[in-house]
Amino acid sequence: MRHIISLLMENEAGALSRVAGLFSARGYNIESLSVAPTEDPTLSRMTIVTSGSDAVIEQINKQLNKLIDVAMVMDLSEGEHLERELMLVKVRVEDGAREKLKHAADVAGGRIIDTTEHIYTIELTGSCAELDNFLENIGRNLILETVRTGASGIGCGERILKL
Repeated sequence: MRHIISLLMENEAGALSRVAGLFSARGYNIESLSVAPTEDPTLSRMTIVTSGSDAVIEQINKQLNKLIDVAMVMDLSEGEHLERELMLVKVRVEDGAREKLKHAADVAGGRIIDTTEHIYTIELTGSCAELDNFLENIGRNLILETVRTGASGIGCGERILKL
């Protein structure tokens, strides 16, 4: 099962390496990873998307909590949360397909941010499933290049990851 694990860690050199090393040493896969400083400049927030059985995810959470750089861990998938990912996709524009691509981008809440005679670059934000759905809808044969940030997530309502 897919899980989004969010953690607060010290904003110091080597902290990211230690977290990634934990996954690597135990043979766990990181599907996506994003890190950025928080409102507290001494802390960074890391969002990791991974998959595994309940036992594997429990082990990952326990191991993360043992790392000295990690201040707090929350498995966002265990409760209500919001998830977003940014995607830039470069697509080939074939004759007669301009309006179809513009419409598909509009419906998906995206926008065309660069155009040439034969190529559109489209920016979209949504859940992983929404972005995957967009790619399927436009047809994978038109896709020239795709760049995705990986998931960022936050708990809903009063569910806060903060020291």
